[in-house]
Amino acid sequence: MIKFIISVFSSSNYWFIVLRSTAPILLVTLGAVITEQAGIKNMALEGSMLWAALTGVIVSAATGNVWAGFIAGIAAAVVIALILGLFALKLDANAVLCGVALNLFSTGGTVFVLFSLTGDKGISSSLASKTLPFIKIPFVENIPWVGKIFSGQNIIVWISVLAVVVIHIMLNKARVGVRIRAVGENLEAAKSAGISPNRIKFLTLAVSGVLAGMAGCFLSMGYTSNFTSGISAGRGYVANAAQVVAGGTAVGAIFASLIFGLTDAMATYLQNIGLPPELIQALPYVVTILGFVVITLIRDRKELIRKKKLFEKDRAKPLASGLGA
Repeated sequence: MIKFIISVFSSSNYWFIVLRSTAPILLVTLGAVITEQAGIKNMALEGSMLWAALTGVIVSAATGNVWAGFIAGIAAAVVIALILGLFALKLDANAVLCGVALNLFSTGGTVFVLFSLTGDKGISSSLASKTLPFIKIPFVENIPWVGKIFSGQNIIVWISVLAVVVIHIMLNKARVGVRIRAVGENLEAAKSAGISPNRIKFLTLAVSGVLAGMAGCFLSMGYTSNFTSGISAGRGYVANAAQVVAGGTAVGAIFASLIFGLTDAMATYLQNIGLPPELIQALPYVVTILGFVVITLIRDRKELIRKKKLFEKDRAKPLASGLGA
């Protein structure tokens, strides 16, 4: 078993799959991070991915243009995010419950729409949908081992890397990032400063919809070449857990997403050693959740120790001043 694990980790193909598996979960985790910073939880990320995946396939097949499908898929995801905002922000409904309801609607609704338009049940086999381009990197592709990992990845893998930079700048360097954090940390203070909380929350929901839309399109137009029922496979829910581990940062989202990417890629290799397929399918999610629990416990313990030291320091100050008197 040890030899098997060593052979997997030394394989360039394994790390190629790791990057491919990490990209969609990274995008939706970034979407969860930015809405959480604004004080609203986007539990509809799963539904956004499903509608993006289906819409991208249908439009790209109808127009013969992959980018038309990509843009349409993103638009569909944004619509789902804004519907969540309509119910949660305008009608004052519970955002988590609305998100779950939208996910359930999307799970059945996408299959219904696919069947109504094509007659396909569960998989878009009759649609000649287009595939997002794969990028060959000059010079890098000729480097032994490394070239096989980085060259030939789908364009969405590199867009996900760029998205980390954009979201990091947006939250930490741009003026809008200050407004987002202000709304998320102290709603009343933000209002008194002339910031419209609902406008900021709608903005973050729209951005999360764009990110989830790119992830959904990648799943049906890059990761695979067609739409299948439940193609998002719980990634939207995992992303909402991953954003907690990410600590509200774009850089942290990379490490949180890599936990899923590493185990998802490993599951691909475990198919060759005769493990039950049900166990293999569950492995990425089980390991990811356990990883999140361990990281959260460690972080909470460190925070508890920090607060304890501050408390002891505050208690020591009056004592020291009394002795001085």
